[in-house]
Amino acid sequence: MANPRVLAFAQLMRLPNVFTAFADIALATAAGVAVLPVVPAGFWASVVTLALTSGCLYLAGMVWNDYFDRAEDAVARPFRPIPSGRVAVRTALLLGTALCGLGLGFAALAGATGEGGWSGGPLAYAVAIAAAVLIYDGGMKRTAAGPLAMASCRFLNVLLGLSMVPDAALDLETRLHLAGVVGVYIVGVTWFARTEEGRSSPRHLFAAAGVLVVSLILALALKARLPLDSGTVAFPYLVVLFGFYIGRPVARAVSTPGPREVQAAVKRCVLGLVVLDAVLATAFVGLPGLLILLLLPPALVIGKWVYST
Repeated sequence: MANPRVLAFAQLMRLPNVFTAFADIALATAAGVAVLPVVPAGFWASVVTLALTSGCLYLAGMVWNDYFDRAEDAVARPFRPIPSGRVAVRTALLLGTALCGLGLGFAALAGATGEGGWSGGPLAYAVAIAAAVLIYDGGMKRTAAGPLAMASCRFLNVLLGLSMVPDAALDLETRLHLAGVVGVYIVGVTWFARTEEGRSSPRHLFAAAGVLVVSLILALALKARLPLDSGTVAFPYLVVLFGFYIGRPVARAVSTPGPREVQAAVKRCVLGLVVLDAVLATAFVGLPGLLILLLLPPALVIGKWVYST
């Protein structure tokens, strides 16, 4: 990524992280394939349009984050695209607006790809995500409710993906439980990252790590909501392995709460959402759910040039 202009926009949008948004939709796709007796003709078109919806809204959220933080970044993070002058404030404003518009447009299109005429479900979830993003970026992230606000975006993103699955095929409780696992995980990640640029409080990091553990417990409990023959018997072991995958850098950051250690843990946890989604998918479709991990390599490759946090 040698072009400085391209690099600036990729950094503004936190491009590696968009694959985590795609992973949420891939998780919902796995759930849909598992519970639908027959996959309808328009199902895969819905998958594509919902992935585009999710991706655009996620990228918009990253742009709005830097737009609203531009004064603070000018002092604390002058290397970022807007304060460094590599991306103009007006350009960022237009880009964030355009990405939101595209996301809502794709959501409306997704509503037309299902069976039985147009459905307003995808657009309703997309509007809710866009509103949650603006509320979070616009100021709520600086409050104690910040982690919950961020988690609501991910919670809604999973429900957006599940909007392609008819209500009769997947009950509301299971939908909320699945989205809740991802939402609670993001509460922990966001809380962990709140003071990543300075020396963090070990007590706060430990509490955030506890929230991550709660998300894994909820993940294990998800299996009880599914038929006994669904997924793979390896599911609980994969959840435990995922715990070790994120646990090592998290434990290191708790014991040595410097910026480098905390940022390394946050990066692992952010991109680790792809891994979590893949593990959750195995509860529905078995080991083929691990194919979601194919979203991780491009994120890691792009991450060599573009920061994630």
